[in-house]
Amino acid sequence: MSSKPKVAFYWCASCGGCEEAVVDLAEDILEVVKLVDIVFWPVAMDFKKRDVEALPDKSINIAFINGAIRTSEQEEIAYLLREKSQLIIAFGSCACFGGIPALANLYSKFEVLNDVYIESPTVDNAAKFLPQTTSIDNNGKQIELPEFYSQVRALDEIISVDYYLPGCAPTPKLIANTINMLLGDNLPTAGSTLLPDIALCEECPRKDSKPTDLSITEYKRICENLVDPEKCLLAQGFLCMGPITRSGCEALCIKGNMPCTGCLGPTSRVVDFGAKAVSMFASLSSGKNEEEIEKNYAQVMDPVGTFYRYHLSKSLLRGKLERGI
Repeated sequence: MSSKPKVAFYWCASCGGCEEAVVDLAEDILEVVKLVDIVFWPVAMDFKKRDVEALPDKSINIAFINGAIRTSEQEEIAYLLREKSQLIIAFGSCACFGGIPALANLYSKFEVLNDVYIESPTVDNAAKFLPQTTSIDNNGKQIELPEFYSQVRALDEIISVDYYLPGCAPTPKLIANTINMLLGDNLPTAGSTLLPDIALCEECPRKDSKPTDLSITEYKRICENLVDPEKCLLAQGFLCMGPITRSGCEALCIKGNMPCTGCLGPTSRVVDFGAKAVSMFASLSSGKNEEEIEKNYAQVMDPVGTFYRYHLSKSLLRGKLERGI
C-alpha cells in the first residue's frame, strides 16, 4: 500500500466551482498527485461511499469539503469524512459561511420546493407532487431519498473543522499553497483561516487612488456605468467590499474591473460580515438627512444579496425561522 498522504475531496451544496478550481491547477495537479493519494473524489473518479467506509478511522490525512449542508446525504458524508480524516478543510465560501446557497434561508422549506416543483413556468406538475424521503419504484420496491433540510448550514455547524479556505472559488494558487502547507511539518494554529488577516484593500492595485476622506453621493451599478480601470472602485461609487474582506485572492475581480463581493469573508476582527458591510455603506454615504439617506439606500437593488451574499448562514440573522415544517 502507498505510504503517500491520503487526500479526499467532496462536493456538498454548491455550484461546483471549487471542484473546477482544483482542475484549474492544470499541469500542477500532476505535482500534487505525485505527493498524495486521492482516495475519494466522486465528481472526478469512480469512488463510492463504501470505499470511504472501508478505510480505517483517521487514515485520510486531509479532506477538502466544499459546499454547504442542505440535505441528509451531505450531512452523512460530512460525518463520515470527519470520522475517517485527520484534518477537515472547509473549502470555499459555501463550506465556510453557507455561501450563495444560504440565501435560500430567507425562505421556508415549503416556499423553496413549491417554487421549484410547482410554480416554475417550465414544470408540468398538475398533481403538485413534492419530493418525499421515501418512494416506490416501478418494481414495487421502496427506496430512500435524502431529506431536504429546512435551512442551509455551514460545514462547521455540522462537524468540527480544522482549517478554513474561503473563496468563490479559492484560486489554484491558494489551493496549491494550502496542500503544501498542510503536508509540511509546521501546521497553522487549529481553526485558522488560511489567508492573510488583512483587508483586500492592502493588496488592491488601485489603493493609492482611494481618497482618505471618502464620501459617496451616488451608488452605481456595474452593468449601467463605465468603469475607470485605474481608479478606486469605491471612489467611483461602486459598492466594493474590499475594505472588510480578507486579502489573498490577488485582487482578481478588481483587476477584471469588477468590485469585490466579499467571497473571502471577513477578517478576524469582524463578527458579522453583512452588518459590517451595512455599517460601511452607511458611513460612506453622503446623505445628511432622511431623504438623502433613503435615496442612497434605494440605489442598492438587493440589500441582502449584496451585504450577505456569502455569509447569511454564519450571520446573526441566519435566516427565516420555520415552525411546524
